[in-house]
Formats: sequence, structure tokens, C-alpha cells
Amino acid sequence: MHPSKRQKAKLPVNRILVSGASGLIGGALLPALERGSMEPVRLVRGPARGPGEISWNPSAEPPGAGLASSAVAGFDAAIHLAGESVVGRWTAAKKNAIRDSRVLGTRTLATALAHADPKPKVLVCASAIGFYGDRGDEVLTEESASGRGFLPEVCREWEEASRIAAAAGIRTVNLRIGLVLSASGGALGKMLMPFKLGLGGRMGSGGQWWSWVHINDIVGGIEQALHTESLAGPVNMVAPNPLRNAEFTRTLASVLGRPAIFPVPRFALALAFGKLAADELFLSSQQVKPAKLQMSGYRFQFGELRAALESLV
Repeated sequence: MHPSKRQKAKLPVNRILVSGASGLIGGALLPALERGSMEPVRLVRGPARGPGEISWNPSAEPPGAGLASSAVAGFDAAIHLAGESVVGRWTAAKKNAIRDSRVLGTRTLATALAHADPKPKVLVCASAIGFYGDRGDEVLTEESASGRGFLPEVCREWEEASRIAAAAGIRTVNLRIGLVLSASGGALGKMLMPFKLGLGGRMGSGGQWWSWVHINDIVGGIEQALHTESLAGPVNMVAPNPLRNAEFTRTLASVLGRPAIFPVPRFALALAFGKLAADELFLSSQQVKPAKLQMSGYRFQFGELRAALESLV
């Protein structure tokens, strides 16, 4: 990020409440917050193990039963990242866990924050580009409508739950996160082994757009959202240069010094993950642009895929 723009927009944030701190994004975010002289406090299931943790039950009903407003009073900001992984076979139980962990957890946290005294200045709440659904070659910005399907429905409900905090006067940012590239796991971690063995290739037709983002830029984008008062509502957290799946997989194979000659047909993805998960996770086309982040002055560390992959693998 350009230093002068960062300094111009920066708002003071010191004590931060974080859910999902042990996840892929949280594991990269917390050390960065601490390096920035901020004090992150984790929301954890089960008993708190010290002053750096607060216990909560994200699925408690009614929402106020899962987290006391007094426990979250006095924070400058809250970052909500918790949610069931979308990777895996989408059985009825898995789909319920994906939806409930996001919607009920967000409702619980937003309700507690809305009644806290004093309230935080900002809530940064994870969402996903799954909001847009399968959109072919359409260029998608934060102004684009939601799509159809399971993930769009979940994302709409997820973002709607956060509006409890927004209605209470808390600036609320819904980060619509794309395909996360990280050396610690996630989608890239699952793709590396077959590609290292020379068994990788495009998925389905390979013509679907994949909107990706480097883990360092997610951390940078969250910090930008914390400190930039003009950012509110949906914010696309993706690199500015999405690629079609065929080009994405060719680039990954090239960085690893391997060929990309073994396409993965739709039926194989459906066998592994179920038809619905295969269609919405791997074969869905979303050409998403980070319009609001770029307008806020954020400069991506990794705007091109090859450089992003080379930094990780």
C-alpha cells in the first residue's frame, strides 16, 4: 500500500476482538495485528484460558444467550472470520453447518456488539464471492446483484445478520473473499500434491473465471478496512486480475515446473465433492473486481498470479 494514502486514511484502532483466529486467515492476521502494536483478543468456544480470550457460543438461541454484551464492550474493532469450511461433501448436515456457523455466529456477535457500551467503531465481517453465484463472463463489482444457488443464499443471510451491528451505528464491512492462496492450506494446499506429481490440469471446461487473492493481501485488506472510514458495506477481497481456470492451472503447473495435461472432468469433481459442491465451488464462474478497495487507495502486494504463486510455492 502506498504510505501516504495509508496515513491519510488511518483511524486509531488498538484493541480488537477476533473470531476464527485459529483459521487460515486468522493465523496470518493475528501476528500482523500484533506487529502493528494492536491488541487482538480471541473469541473461543469453550472456557477462556486467559485475558487474551473470551468464551462464546456462536450457535446459541436466542443470539443474546451466546455472548454477553458486557464481555465485548470497550473494543475499538471486531473482526469476524469464524465459519465451517465449505470444502467437503455437501451432505444435508454439512450444508446446515455451513449456513448456521455463518448466520447464527454473525447474529450472535452482531447482537452483542450492538448492545455493548461502549460499542466498537467498526465490524469487519467475512463474506464470500459466492454471493454472486455462477455469472459466466459478467464483470462483477460490489454493485452487482446476488446470484442463485446455495452459496448465494448463505452469503445473503450472512451479510444480513451483520446489519444488526450496522443498524446500531457500527461501521460494518462485509469482505467478499475470493479463492485464498496460502502456503498454510486452503484451496491451494489441496491442489499442490496432484500438480507436483504432474497430475494437475483444468477443471471442467476450464473456461470459468477464478477470482483469487494472496493471503498477504487479505491481511492488508482487513487492515485497510479497519482504518478507512469510507469503507462500509460489501467490499470485494480479490486480486484485480482474475483468470480463467485453464490459465490458472497452467500457471500453477508452470511455477511448479510440471505439465498441466490431466483435466479433471465434472463427473470426477461431483464424485469427490457431490454435484452441488462441485458446481458451486470449482465450476462456477465469477469475474470479480475489487473496485471499492482500489478506490480507497489500497495497493495490492500481489496483483498477478505468477508472482503470488512463486511467493508461496
